[in-house]
Amino acid sequence: MRELEHLEGVLNYKFKDQSILRLALTHSSYANELRDKSSDYNERLEFLGDSVLGIVISEYVYSEHPDFKEGELTKMRSKIVCESTLAEVAAELDLGEYMLFGKGEALTGGRTRRSILADAFEALIAAIYLDGGFEIVKPFIYAFMQEKIDMAEKGLIVDDYKTHLQELIQTKKDNRIKYELMEENGPDHRKLFRTAVKLNGNVIGIGEGRSKKESEQEAAKMALRSGKFEETL
Repeated sequence: MRELEHLEGVLNYKFKDQSILRLALTHSSYANELRDKSSDYNERLEFLGDSVLGIVISEYVYSEHPDFKEGELTKMRSKIVCESTLAEVAAELDLGEYMLFGKGEALTGGRTRRSILADAFEALIAAIYLDGGFEIVKPFIYAFMQEKIDMAEKGLIVDDYKTHLQELIQTKKDNRIKYELMEENGPDHRKLFRTAVKLNGNVIGIGEGRSKKESEQEAAKMALRSGKFEETL
């Protein structure tokens, strides 16, 4: 209960019915481990939260970009509400630390798994919507996603950061980009890779991930968002 009250402080919202917040933070592995058919988890809330989030972001993009055609509106919305973006917001809120997991899921990295965090954030949106209404959840979404919205509008959220970085540095033919694995830690089932991306020998970004590919994408993303690659062009 104290943990949920602390989270309410982080969210700047006090639930009238705190049980719905607890449900939003309950993973299926926890309910399954209890072996109680009456136990519920956040899957249904996730479904609702996805729709609520979609309406809010669609309205924003529609209003702020009157010159956009339907395809452009759809593309912008998908960048803002993509799994990686939602997972980042959830991580910034430390949602994984508040979640209820089965022992197996908790031991295999569930608290930091991107798909789980993204789903939990959508479930949280639904919980606030059901508890407080649309006029409460709308400013909540803006408060915690405005930075991601701004980044998407600046072209800093892409599906493939490595490809996007490569395209940007190809303005000069002699530019050379290289990804170097710096560290590899943890047991086989929970490996953590740390990779540096270098441009013409200079480190422009460092990223971590559960696979080499994921750490390289994170490194490219950090390079794009920090703007360090521009200093070496």
